[in-house]
Amino acid sequence: MHERYARHIALEGFGEAGQQRVGDATVLVVGAGGLGSPVCLYLAGAGIGGLHLTDFDRVDVTNLQRQILFAMADVGQDKTEAARNRLAGLNPDVAVRLTTGRLSGDDLLRAVSAATVVADCSDNFATRFAVNAACVRTGTPLVSGAVIRYEGQLAVFRADLSPAPCYRCLYEDGDDELEDCRGNGVLGPAVGVIGAAMAVEILKLISGCGPALDGRLMLYDALNAQWRGLKLPRDPDCPVCSTAQ
Repeated sequence: MHERYARHIALEGFGEAGQQRVGDATVLVVGAGGLGSPVCLYLAGAGIGGLHLTDFDRVDVTNLQRQILFAMADVGQDKTEAARNRLAGLNPDVAVRLTTGRLSGDDLLRAVSAATVVADCSDNFATRFAVNAACVRTGTPLVSGAVIRYEGQLAVFRADLSPAPCYRCLYEDGDDELEDCRGNGVLGPAVGVIGAAMAVEILKLISGCGPALDGRLMLYDALNAQWRGLKLPRDPDCPVCSTAQ
């Protein structure tokens, strides 16, 4: 298997030690849609030790424009089952665990606590707030992405570092709900750009090959081919992380 990961092992700062850390790690991926697809594919290709994939939905033909884990033959199947079949074909050495449904409460806490990194690929504030709270409580790094229309965003929240901002420092309860793809549309490859960038940040966190995106929000404008970065301050009155510090 050394040959399979030779291009990562050849990277300065990654090497065999970084590849070993990837092989020992487990990533919880919340959502197997447009963002979860490239995240899972790139992590499986990179030889991640384990993927815990959670999603409640079934594959619909309208998903195929951007959710590259799936094919026409998967329409009607649970996304988690279809994803496991695809990932097994890509890399059978990756241990894939499925939760077909919504993780919540103690089940969510246990799943987050067992993960090396959490990838929030969901599409609603309720899930994102719950995942963030669990990450803060367990001290688990969180990589978060979102895309709508032609715009995307990416951030890394380090609950394992103190003091550090969390997702709740960025958004408040009054900000919900997120606009959805059904009514507003979304450019398929733009989802791939953010999902691939999430995978990069996850691999950086795990391997230690370079500095992660801690405390910054990256905004992507696909129409104008522009990236913009913003520093994320910690909210001293945040109802989640201020009480956890």
